[in-house]
Amino acid sequence: MTISNSTLNQDVMQSIVARYPRKRSAIMPLLHYVQSISGFVTNEGIETIAAILEIETAEVSAVATFYTQYKRKPTGEYHIGVCTNTLCAIMGGDQILESLKEHLGLENDGVTDDGKVSIEHIECNAACDYAPVVMANWEFYDNQTVESAKALVDGARAGNPPAPTRGPNRLVTYKEASAVLAGLDDGLAEEGVQAGAPTLLGLKLAKEGK
Repeated sequence: MTISNSTLNQDVMQSIVARYPRKRSAIMPLLHYVQSISGFVTNEGIETIAAILEIETAEVSAVATFYTQYKRKPTGEYHIGVCTNTLCAIMGGDQILESLKEHLGLENDGVTDDGKVSIEHIECNAACDYAPVVMANWEFYDNQTVESAKALVDGARAGNPPAPTRGPNRLVTYKEASAVLAGLDDGLAEEGVQAGAPTLLGLKLAKEGK
């Protein structure tokens, strides 16, 4: 799957560049923008970014291959990341990952034949107070079980995924999430729970002087 340069909106890309005092600083949001169009970082996207920023394509490629949020091959419409770092693993993350792989018939970084779901083993998401955590298009699904994680991917394949535990009241697609990461406002920033009770417990105790 590839895209042509005409697919990318040059005005949008220039508006992203204009936010930064140095054009080069726009590499990361521009890569997210490319993903919002194609679902992954294409060679054509890299070449377009390099031309706009007046840098070498190798410099853009270096960023695209360093950070795991940038994909060099198509992902699913709903990209599922299962944390298996220490606490999540102990709380069931390893079991969730293996169960989802078996349930979907996928290995790590695999995509279902219908293109709806991809799965990835990911590292810590700084949400240990909600372990085990699963992410879908970078939105949190807290305190997961094998059953709830299966319900998530089954809902995603049916086009009706459950809402994230925190954040927006609906799960956006991978492309839509990439547009937000590029800095394009989807109007959902104020929806849902932002910080739940476990996260705020330390602050509550501090205010109570305990």
